[in-house]
Amino acid sequence: MPICSNWLHLTPNKFYAHTPLIGFTHRHVITPPRSRCFARAVTSESVMAAASNSVRVAAAQMTSVNDLAVNFATCSSLVKEAVSAGAKLLCLPEAFSYVGARDGDSVKIAEPLDGPIMQRYCSLARESSIWLSLGGFQEKGSDDEHLHNTHVVIDDIGNIRSTYRKIHLFDVDVPGGRVYKESSFTEAGKDIVAVDSPIGRLGLTVCYDLRFPEIYQQLRFQHDAQVLLVPSAFTKVTGEAHWEILLRARAIETQCYVIAAAQAGMNNDKRESYGDSLIIDPWGTVVGRLPDRLSTGIAVADIDLSLIDSVRAKMPIAKQRKPIEFWKSASL
Repeated sequence: MPICSNWLHLTPNKFYAHTPLIGFTHRHVITPPRSRCFARAVTSESVMAAASNSVRVAAAQMTSVNDLAVNFATCSSLVKEAVSAGAKLLCLPEAFSYVGARDGDSVKIAEPLDGPIMQRYCSLARESSIWLSLGGFQEKGSDDEHLHNTHVVIDDIGNIRSTYRKIHLFDVDVPGGRVYKESSFTEAGKDIVAVDSPIGRLGLTVCYDLRFPEIYQQLRFQHDAQVLLVPSAFTKVTGEAHWEILLRARAIETQCYVIAAAQAGMNNDKRESYGDSLIIDPWGTVVGRLPDRLSTGIAVADIDLSLIDSVRAKMPIAKQRKPIEFWKSASL
């Protein structure tokens, strides 16, 4: 559900976002579409969470281009906004560091994780004292023709804590759009990955994984995930049809928070991303969203681990779900 309608005030040239936090009101000037934005969900749950043992997170929304330096400058600015908002973790979208203008561009700039591109982001996390979720980095593959689409988690002292290589590759003929063949230049990952962090146990995925609930079931019930990360670059067509409903479904069926940072707008003349970065609680409620799904900025919300415990205790699906052996024997 939209969470911004009760705090937007319009003047001829600017929006003013009044963001109630604990004990004060943050007033951030937002210029019209495609400008920088800061959004914060204000619900009874988030207010109570902030007053208790909660941790603030931010989901970025941006439009990456085929320029590493420009994208790094944008990410650096988003990090500053997140730190200013009190976030302990900032999630950046898939392809945060680079979106190629032509086929093959991404493979050409791909680097190992100890290369200079990723090391700049490690330094950024360390200098800003914030955890970063970098979803969809072009990690060099096993040969010069392939890369890995790698989700990297960096801690607040600049160390890489965990990496996940995207398992489900986007080989799709988008209705009314272009044909994508991610597998032609990307090597699929094989491992499910979860990692502990200050905001709870994180389950790592990337974009198209969202359509495959099995990986999220594994992250919740086999790897004890509490917060699912879904950095993405959904197309405009698929995003309009399925983005929010899929994210809310993953939150509801796993009883986890979901943080989905998104690419937004025209990345180049061939690529348009849907945008609409979201933070969703374990009951399936949208608790963080920007007022403009195409603007560059951050959505902020509080992760309350006690809410996860409460939802899971009152509806104990972990105890009630059937093991795989049950379904094998129940099949005709």
